[in-house]
Amino acid sequence: MRRSGGKAKWALGSFALALALPVVAQQAPESLLPPGFGDAPEAPAPTPARPAPGSTPGVVPAPSLNPATPPDLALLPPTEANAAEEELTPEELAAQKAKYDLPDTARRSLDRIGPLTPATRGMEPNAFGGQSGKFLATLMQQTHAPIMSRWAAILLRRTLLSAVDTPRDIDGADWAAERAWLLLRMGEADSARMMVQSVDPDRYSPRLYAIAMQTYLASADPAGLCPLSEGALRFSKEPGWDMTRAICPALSGDQGSASGALNQAQRRGVVRGIDYRLAEKVVGTGFNARRSVKIEWDGVDKLTAWRFGLATALNVEIPDTLYGTVGSHVRAWEARAPALAAVRRRPAVEIAARLGVFSNAALVGFYSQLAADGDAPAEIADRIDTLRTAYAGATVGERIGAMQTWWQDGARPDYVGLIATARAAAALPVAQADARDAANLVAAMMTAGYDRNAARWARALGQLNGDGAAQFWGLLAVGAPSPVVDINEGRVSTYVGEAGPEKGRMLIAALAGLARLSADDAASLAQDNGVNLAASSRWARAIGAAAQRGEKGTVALLAAVGMQGSDWNRLPPGHLYHVVAALHRVGLDPEARMIAAEAITRL
Repeated sequence: MRRSGGKAKWALGSFALALALPVVAQQAPESLLPPGFGDAPEAPAPTPARPAPGSTPGVVPAPSLNPATPPDLALLPPTEANAAEEELTPEELAAQKAKYDLPDTARRSLDRIGPLTPATRGMEPNAFGGQSGKFLATLMQQTHAPIMSRWAAILLRRTLLSAVDTPRDIDGADWAAERAWLLLRMGEADSARMMVQSVDPDRYSPRLYAIAMQTYLASADPAGLCPLSEGALRFSKEPGWDMTRAICPALSGDQGSASGALNQAQRRGVVRGIDYRLAEKVVGTGFNARRSVKIEWDGVDKLTAWRFGLATALNVEIPDTLYGTVGSHVRAWEARAPALAAVRRRPAVEIAARLGVFSNAALVGFYSQLAADGDAPAEIADRIDTLRTAYAGATVGERIGAMQTWWQDGARPDYVGLIATARAAAALPVAQADARDAANLVAAMMTAGYDRNAARWARALGQLNGDGAAQFWGLLAVGAPSPVVDINEGRVSTYVGEAGPEKGRMLIAALAGLARLSADDAASLAQDNGVNLAASSRWARAIGAAAQRGEKGTVALLAAVGMQGSDWNRLPPGHLYHVVAALHRVGLDPEARMIAAEAITRL
């Protein structure tokens, strides 16, 4: 990966960059699974999951690279460094470059791309079997996020980040690009960043350059574009790449080049209005800058990735009305933005939790940060104190009472409240509780995968009556690692009568998919309650065939395809059946059970 002496100049400005634009850390993808989740029930002790080793300009890609310039040259002022290089003979210069370039053996192959391996809870390399890469890429392109099920999104995230074999009929860089693009649309900006960084920059395709632009903007890290700028400009006419001619010199302290490029872009009309002013403001963050730019949103009618990325990196507040012009995934990008104060990110963080971008641990950690910052409104500060009581109250009654505050409506608990209290619920001993509270405790545990902790509460089933008892039974029937409650046609019919026909149909579909009903009982209950279990669509036949071939990755992708949207009331029970059955068949039973529990919780 050869880089000219000019790149050393960019590197010398890294301190200025650190002051001006906080960059998202290149860290491993956060595991959203609790210790032991997905392990065989008979395993002697659950092992904690280990994290893995992560027009107007459009939406952004790649890692910040360390300069490959020899150390002695890097310490010289830029002009002296260039002069020293000019004094070298061609042979000496080649020897210097070879000394600091990566050997071919250290270059990453395009045959298998992704940061997660089976040892870090990733999929196996053959997770997509012999599927056509063009077919899979088309599926990814046509999948509309958000994914209805938080758990289906978590599974898809893990699948897309896995180091899987590149299909035979697609370029490896394009394969990485499509995976990163879907992750972005799911709100997973950090994960998309790790994906585009899994490819060596000199192997980028035009498609990957385009998605990289989107990824770095979504990560609010315009500086990440700089190592890619030179290569991208050879392929792309995208205005955003053209503007890196001004942004990158500014961040390295070369205000003369930055101002010249900015003025030239203005004369040529590369970008105009708010887009130009945001770029001008970024240029003004560098050393020796003499530009003071005020950003006004008057007349701006939509939010683009360029506007989001630069404004967020600069900590310029974006009007809520503009967030209304984009999907919820952009709010999930905002939730991770390092330049924004915690109090400003709170609404975005709660959206990210619903989407599956934030785990229980990340959500609770955010509230802890918000409390530590000390600038939360009184109402939010009181709510955080209540969450502290849910985890550390003196008695079981105090803890459950605090959790009730977060659940709000006990009959239809707030889903973010369930996620926030998941570990608190898992830590409780089995105790006497109201049936509604017991059901919500189990539902909370299922949001974070604490299925074994939830299963312990089956001992309390005989003590529960009244509202909530049926829901308590139903959640354990579909969510426990192995059957811990009686499951038969009569018990299911009772659930349908008490919980209602919508939840009842979902329960029947889930139990049939998990093979926890006999074939005769499943057929009888489905017919009596209007649940169609037949593979009557191309999608149903496709996911069934992929499960038969044992293709975990294809099944996970098709499961997400079948659960596009945000309204659980619009999901046919038959879709839930095919998703759960396919996941169960390929060995993804834990995810199948959590999706089933989510279905009867969120309806």
